[in-house]
Amino acid sequence: MQNDEVIWQVIRHKQCSFMSKIETGIFCRNPYNVTGICNRSSCPLANSRYATIRDHEGVFYLYMKTIERAHMPNKLWERVKLPRNYEKALEIIDKHLMYWPKFLVHKTKQRLTKMTQMRIRMRKLALKTREKIMTTPRKEKKRESRREEKAEKAALLDKSIEKELLERLKKGLYDEIYNYPVNEYNKVLEKEELQLASEEEDEEEPEIEYVEGYDELEEEDDIEDFNGLAIDRNHGDDDNSEDDEEAEPRTRKRVRKESAVASKKIEKDGPVAKLKKKARVLVEVEHEVGHERLKAVQDVA
Repeated sequence: MQNDEVIWQVIRHKQCSFMSKIETGIFCRNPYNVTGICNRSSCPLANSRYATIRDHEGVFYLYMKTIERAHMPNKLWERVKLPRNYEKALEIIDKHLMYWPKFLVHKTKQRLTKMTQMRIRMRKLALKTREKIMTTPRKEKKRESRREEKAEKAALLDKSIEKELLERLKKGLYDEIYNYPVNEYNKVLEKEELQLASEEEDEEEPEIEYVEGYDELEEEDDIEDFNGLAIDRNHGDDDNSEDDEEAEPRTRKRVRKESAVASKKIEKDGPVAKLKKKARVLVEVEHEVGHERLKAVQDVA
């Protein structure tokens, strides 16, 4: 039969695996200890009737041990799930520990209070944002620095290869490339084409075009020249007027016909035709026949 006093004497005066001695006192590391202190009333091994509260993944359970189950180690502890409401949890403890020692009931309620306060505090800390300081070991730093150096060297090598390839392509050393990757070769060709296109655009200059213009002064000079010619002709006609008295009726008819034809052309062509045909000039010529003056319009081309 189990004797609690004998067990306590053995554990207390000899070495216990759960006992830890420090400067402030002697404590117990057993998870079923209700207070955490190593003494006769709080020891879960030296008390055949014992109760405590434990936490499993945020859920509180009431553990109870009785002497009737001492012969079954696998069923030694009976547990009851406690609700999250603090008042309801206290009611369940009072219900299950109704006839138990008052010291044990008080310690279980005190443990429940401390654990609920701890859970509330943990939630607040989880919601509160904090700066997390991360340390990197020296080996990782050295490894990263080596990788950076290798990457820089590789980038410089690729650029030098591209430059060399461009120079050789410009010199015409390569007709066909077999060992170089096709994608890189196409990239280099595209770059060369873009450079050539940009150079051609820079070389091209805007073309200058010359357009013929209409000079009014030149036309006026031409008209003055034609007037001078007409005047000379009139003088010549005056000199020969006496000789041509016999041909008066013929000249009158001819002048009338010429004036009628010229007026019809003017009416048909209108002002638009005058503007289009700038080289054609109409000149009025006066003929003196005896004491009468006849006017005729001549078209000078």
